[in-house]
Amino acid sequence: MEPARKKARYSRLFAQLQGLMNKTANPDARMATVVAVLHNKMEYFYWTGFYMLAGGELIVRTYQGPLACQVLKTHTGVCWAAIDRKETIVVPDVHKFPGHIACDSASKSEIVIPLKNKTGRIMGVLDADSRSLDSFDAVDAHWLEKIVTLIY
Repeated sequence: MEPARKKARYSRLFAQLQGLMNKTANPDARMATVVAVLHNKMEYFYWTGFYMLAGGELIVRTYQGPLACQVLKTHTGVCWAAIDRKETIVVPDVHKFPGHIACDSASKSEIVIPLKNKTGRIMGVLDADSRSLDSFDAVDAHWLEKIVTLIY
């Protein structure tokens, strides 16, 4: 998707999500809504969901797409890298990412955004995968980082 079109779509989705987040303060409901909107409105999102920290593990929560890994191996893969580095990670080719966890072999590229609560503590991550190489870029990172601030 061309950058200008992508920015315009994210701008509309962000406004839509802001309105929807007024319905409840419940983080689980908000995560489900974010996943549903992104997964159904961004055609290159093949798998879209949240992994949340619980008892030192990273466990799948709300998602849409093919079956997910339920628990991700500690400090391995893109999701853990985003948590450990405390930053968004864009991976153009997941097969070149050291320690990548292949929950679905159809995934080719990925973006992972840390999800923080109001005090700045990382609670988990928003993870999106694509079936194409190099699907995610700085535009996705910018808008998805804004979108996750709507959860808590």
